[in-house]
Amino acid sequence: MAIRDDVGRYVDDLVAIRRDLHAHPELAFEERRTARLVADTLRAYGVDEVHTGIAGTGVVGVVRGGGPGGSGRSNRAIGLRADMDALPITERNDFAHRSGTDGRMHACGHDGHTTMLLGAARYLADKRDFDGTVYLIFQPGEERGGGGRRMIEAGLFERFDCQSVYGMHNLPGVEVGRIAMRAGPCMASSDAFRIRVTGQGGHGAWPHLARDPVVVGAHIVTALQAIVSRLVDPLEPAVLSVAKFETGTAFNVIPDEATLIGTARSFDPDTRTLIEGEARRIAAQVATAFDARAEVAFMRGYPATINSDEETRVAARAAGLAVGDSNLSSDWPAQMGAEDFAYMLEKRPGCYIWLGNGVDGEAGGNSLHSPSYDFNDSAIPHGVAYWAALVETVLPKAA
Repeated sequence: MAIRDDVGRYVDDLVAIRRDLHAHPELAFEERRTARLVADTLRAYGVDEVHTGIAGTGVVGVVRGGGPGGSGRSNRAIGLRADMDALPITERNDFAHRSGTDGRMHACGHDGHTTMLLGAARYLADKRDFDGTVYLIFQPGEERGGGGRRMIEAGLFERFDCQSVYGMHNLPGVEVGRIAMRAGPCMASSDAFRIRVTGQGGHGAWPHLARDPVVVGAHIVTALQAIVSRLVDPLEPAVLSVAKFETGTAFNVIPDEATLIGTARSFDPDTRTLIEGEARRIAAQVATAFDARAEVAFMRGYPATINSDEETRVAARAAGLAVGDSNLSSDWPAQMGAEDFAYMLEKRPGCYIWLGNGVDGEAGGNSLHSPSYDFNDSAIPHGVAYWAALVETVLPKAA
């Protein structure tokens, strides 16, 4: 609560930053204005170092604890990560800070995530009530392109050697002032597939002279559902969804080809591999049964987001300090959504948590990726308080 009182002095400043970011959304790896704003704000807040241009538009701020100028002697370090990019969505809101760019909006709350980490930078640089180093990681391209992976490939952890790394995402449907988390897998891997079915076209009136790829594709769609229901262990969560079926040019023409596009999600690497293998096998054999062909392309996306046990326990202690134990859910159900923070958790232990953004019918209650979504400014002090409490918990001053 004391941290939130300190943060309360400049919440209005943070709200203004958040709304400015919302009004100026930038897509993955195009976050040039956002990166400049982040870097300039970090310098204004008195952080010790500001590094720009990482993986294109990524920014890392460095704050050392122990007193003004960073007089602490500990070599311990942690990373705190926020994503910066927006989505290619046309906003339907009509408030003053709505997107000023057609076809782009902050529909996932990355404007809020960036703002809360900036708020943490201000608090940490001012108080420095910790011993060690904090790396403030502002990441581009979470929504597409794997910005987390690209920052790692650009030497993120070689240049900024943190022992653990932490992430946060807002969650509509959960009350403001609540924090949720879980140890182990918390978000799924995300893979995409494309199945190209090739038959033989013809006239719709004489289907016996053709090899209809529409019928073949329909059978493949149905057969693929058996992967999760019959081939994956019933105790192992998984999803396979065909989301797009493309074919045909006219009502009376049987086409030569049909294309199926979809996604596969799971938490376990072996299950992930099984789904891919079975999708390839089923598609090929169903097509063969109809004297057609199926070519399967399987594109691996983000891995599963897996929180390490000890870091999740530490995060839970910090969350309790920030919002109160009664507002903490430490065994929240895992989500089938995906998150490229998973790449960072593959390299360093850490924890990814969810911050309440408001329930349905309230500000912040609209779903993520909705054209009516807006980050809830009331959540800002809770997020900043969590970051600050986490740093002071992981990097305590010596007694």
